[in-house]
Amino acid sequence: MSKVVYTSQVRIERQQGPRRLAWLPAVDEPVRFGVHSAIAEHYGVSPEVNDPSPATLDYVVAAAAG
Repeated sequence: MSKVVYTSQVRIERQQGPRRLAWLPAVDEPVRFGVHSAIAEHYGVSPEVNDPSPATLDYVVAAAAG
């Protein structure tokens, strides 16, 4: 059995609808997640998003591409 090398300490706070704040290691301010026009309909939000934000999917793709 292998030894656990790292456990990420993350806190998520749901705000309204798809909007969430995430407190991540090594960052002083929370990271904001939400939706933008390209994916809004999937989450049942109008494509004319008032306050667009990157979605969790955007962060996953960016992390995997790096």
